Amino acid sequence: VQLQASGGGLVQAGGSLRLSCAASGFIFSITTMNWHRQAPGNQRELVATITSGGSTDYADSVKGRFTISRDNAKNTVYLQMNGLKPEDTAVYYCTASNTSRGATIYYWGRGTQVTVSS
Repeated sequence: VQLQASGGGLVQAGGSLRLSCAASGFIFSITTMNWHRQAPGNQRELVATITSGGSTDYADSVKGRFTISRDNAKNTVYLQMNGLKPEDTAVYYCTASNTSRGATIYYWGRGTQVTVSS
């Protein structure tokens, strides 16, 4: 499993960024994909999930501001982030996940830094 996130950067509060994650080494179209983030001193947080069927779920902290999407033809998952806040500052990671017998395993790639200035 290889996951390469990109698109991070420095943006002012209220601005937007679009993260991309190129995936390889597994059958992307049938795999649930996720975005997580980790701010300094904090635990990693699951931000958004998209299933193979396109169903999505979001952390309460980003609902209405972030949108996860996928392009199965490109083996890529995206995270559109609008209305960014300083508290969104973190390293963002995309993951592939597999749930079996109630247990979920996440496969992690390298993250991309997002910094939101006030």
